[in-house]
Formats: sequence, C-alpha cells, structure tokens
Amino acid sequence: MAKEVILMSPVDGLGTEGEVVRVAEGYARNYLLPQGKAALVTPGTHRLVEKKKAERLAREAAEREAAEELAKRLGNVSVTLSVKTGEGGKLFGSVTATDVLTALEKQGIKLDKKQLQLAAPLRELGVFDLPCKLHDDVQATCKVWVVEE
Repeated sequence: MAKEVILMSPVDGLGTEGEVVRVAEGYARNYLLPQGKAALVTPGTHRLVEKKKAERLAREAAEREAAEELAKRLGNVSVTLSVKTGEGGKLFGSVTATDVLTALEKQGIKLDKKQLQLAAPLRELGVFDLPCKLHDDVQATCKVWVVEE
C-alpha cells in the first residue's frame, strides 16, 4: 500500500524538497517521517514547503551574488609566494593550498580550502592560474607567482 508524502528535504533516489511522492507506507512511517525528511500531504504542509522553497531561493541568490562579487575581486588580485630554492631553482618542499589561502587572506580575500582547486602542490617556480569554484555556477581564476626567495 502506498502513501503520499511531501519531501521536506532532498532524498537521494526519491526527489527534491517540495515534491509530492508516493512511497511504501512502512518507508514513510519508519524512516521519512521520523527523520523529518517528509510530511503527510495537507494544505498546511504545502504552505510550509512553499515558504521554505522561497527562503532557499532567496538564500541561493544571495550566495550567488556574493560569489560573483568575490570572483571579480579574485580576477584583480595576484599572489606572490617567495620560497627557498636550491641549485637550479629546485624548491625545498612545495607550495600548498594552505600557503595560497594564507597569502590571499593577507590581501583581504577569504576562501575555503575546498573552493581552491589545487590538484597537487606546486613544486616549481613560475606563474600559475589556479581555478577556484566559488559557487555551483561561478568559477574564478587566481594568479599565483612562485618566486625565488
């Protein structure tokens, strides 16, 4: 026997927030309802879901706008990191994402380590364009100069 419920949050393999879905009665009773992931279909829950959806859309729009502003600032900034080198310009150690983030923070730009997409530490001198994923739809590039100390 199936039961109709409104999803209060996204559920993998079932649907997204605000969708009305039919699920097995036991699945609804034993998992979805106690976890708060779904609610029974009533006019009140429809209003609640619409309100939550509007709040989420407003929050996502604000986050996207902030990410676009940060992307503009990142485009105008370059980071210079001085590192110790040995013979032939070979680095002692490497330049990691933490080093780049610290240098950016000194310039007033705060990024999360997950946003800076550095596949592997930088192990040579030069100029590097590091991609930064600031939002699902917003990407920027950070220019990093690794120079000899």
